[in-house]
Amino acid sequence: METKKQKSHINVDFFEDLTGDISTSKNKGIEDIGKKIKSLREEKGLSIDEVSKLTGFDSELLTSIEKNEVQPQLGTVIKLSKALDGAFSRLVSGVGDRFYSVTRKDDQKIVSKSTSKKGKKKLYTYRSLAPEVKGRHMEAMIVKLEENPEKELSVHDGEEFIYIIDGVAALKIGEEYFDLKPGDSVYYLSTVPHQITSKKGQATILAVLYEG
Repeated sequence: METKKQKSHINVDFFEDLTGDISTSKNKGIEDIGKKIKSLREEKGLSIDEVSKLTGFDSELLTSIEKNEVQPQLGTVIKLSKALDGAFSRLVSGVGDRFYSVTRKDDQKIVSKSTSKKGKKKLYTYRSLAPEVKGRHMEAMIVKLEENPEKELSVHDGEEFIYIIDGVAALKIGEEYFDLKPGDSVYYLSTVPHQITSKKGQATILAVLYEG
């Protein structure tokens, strides 16, 4: 279905400045998640097969993640962090050392990308908005969504709040489908099966994840 470009009721210029061009930003650190997962697994003295049994993820997928051949989605990272008794924030954006964080537009950094299970298609790019706060239980991110024909739903502990900044996001939550446009938002428990992608082309969202 063709979607007409809507006149936004919010300050679009502000969000354009906020998101910038994620794909051309500095990518320092985005390839480290696999290394962090492997390090945490080895700290626990667990084999990949044991982690597979704890999480339900295939050993082949876990091996690909550790080798950075596949960049995991956030739901996958949350499940792995729970299984490995590690902090989700440590795996995604590192351990902070402050009690508060003021993040300037030019200081945002890409902390993660996710790909399809075979690693051949980029699905999301995440930009962290507050990685410096220590002991945090939420992750606030600007996420660039791509189209995703795969129908696999994500289920994990926690809660999520999504606000659509640009484009149209396609949300499947339980058995229902929603097209979300700029200014729309959704809040849901992450234990409900869900998937959010771009309806067409790219979409940009603000995502706040509480790991629970």
